Amino acid sequence: MSPTFRSLRIRNYRIYAGGQLAANIGVWMQRVAQDWLVLQLSGGSAVALGVTVGLQFLPIALFSLWGGSLADRFPRRRLLMVTASALGALALVLGVVVLVGAATVGLVMALAFALGVAAALDSPARQAMVSELVPRDDLHNAVALNSASFNLGRVLGPATAGLLVAAVGSGWVFLINAAGYVVVVVALSFLRPAEMTVPDPVKHEKGMLREGVRYVSSRPALVMVMIIAFFVGTFGLNYQLTLALMTTQEFGLGPAQFGLASTVLAVGSLAGSLLAARRSAPPLRLVVLSAVFFGVAAMLAATMPTYTLLLLSLPLVGAGALTLINAAQSYLQLHSEPSVRGRVMGLYMLVFMGGTPLGAPLVGWIAETYGPRWSIAIGGAVSVAAALGAALLLMHRDGLRVEPHLRPHPRLDVIGQRAAVPST
Repeated sequence: MSPTFRSLRIRNYRIYAGGQLAANIGVWMQRVAQDWLVLQLSGGSAVALGVTVGLQFLPIALFSLWGGSLADRFPRRRLLMVTASALGALALVLGVVVLVGAATVGLVMALAFALGVAAALDSPARQAMVSELVPRDDLHNAVALNSASFNLGRVLGPATAGLLVAAVGSGWVFLINAAGYVVVVVALSFLRPAEMTVPDPVKHEKGMLREGVRYVSSRPALVMVMIIAFFVGTFGLNYQLTLALMTTQEFGLGPAQFGLASTVLAVGSLAGSLLAARRSAPPLRLVVLSAVFFGVAAMLAATMPTYTLLLLSLPLVGAGALTLINAAQSYLQLHSEPSVRGRVMGLYMLVFMGGTPLGAPLVGWIAETYGPRWSIAIGGAVSVAAALGAALLLMHRDGLRVEPHLRPHPRLDVIGQRAAVPST
């Protein structure tokens, strides 16, 4: 089997990945259909759409760390069956409400918030679950394939949703997404626990969340990854906003061209995921260098004088972003103890996506005041500065040092005694 897909040789991971692909396609279909529904119900109100999206992402900031605690306290497979069932049930309710003509903007917003809560509890367990399905040497490959699955859904889902909304309406799209979660639950039920590496659940104790934060804060390398993830996620990864503004304001084009730009970006992200799947376990320097690469690629995209040149630059942006995301997730999982891994991933989701309610309005203000090119360029510059700043700060504070290797293969190593963690 190709090294890119080597994790698929493992039965449990193969079944799990199939269920996740069905869910990813359905999630992207629902996002498009939900946005369209809100615009229909609100008479095209951008404010209503923005509030709905914000409500769906707000629970990530509120509940991700708690979701990580649940992932350490309970068997992750069973927890995922519960969260997938909840996500499917909410999609089913939304679909039925639309089909019977009872949908309102307020109701869609409430369901969007509920979906966000379920997703915030689902995500840390879903990410930590991968380490139970594959050997340690294959963990980075499995994480990269998960990202590839997400981006394949991002390519296929919106296009499929657009056709279905036009043909049969948004209600049926929500019902299809609900059916996708049935596939997820069935796939999880077919996993063989005897072939999994399942850590003993952690007993509930007072201060578990603080313990997870202390665990990360005592390890400078993990802190470095979290800092980079926060700044890149908050200021750099606002694609839907920045691409929409570049397409409409800078080039005077319409939604079709915005959709094409989003697809090109997703294809670049998919390519980045597949390239990452061929690599071995990522070193810390890959997190730093991929953040720098992403930031430089974003700044380059911001200078493109034509829409065509913008399209040509977007695959680099997508590949850089996904290389960073894969490297960060793999590094955190490989360098954290199994008993606290769920809380580590919950904290990662908090810092990576929880800053979106802060970053998106600021990026929007920069675009409105100075132009969309500046919003993209500043996001890229912040990403570069965060990567280099975190590396320099922690090297100075915690004894990390840079060791250049010029021969036979030039590279840059970041080394530190306190960053070492026993193998899991």
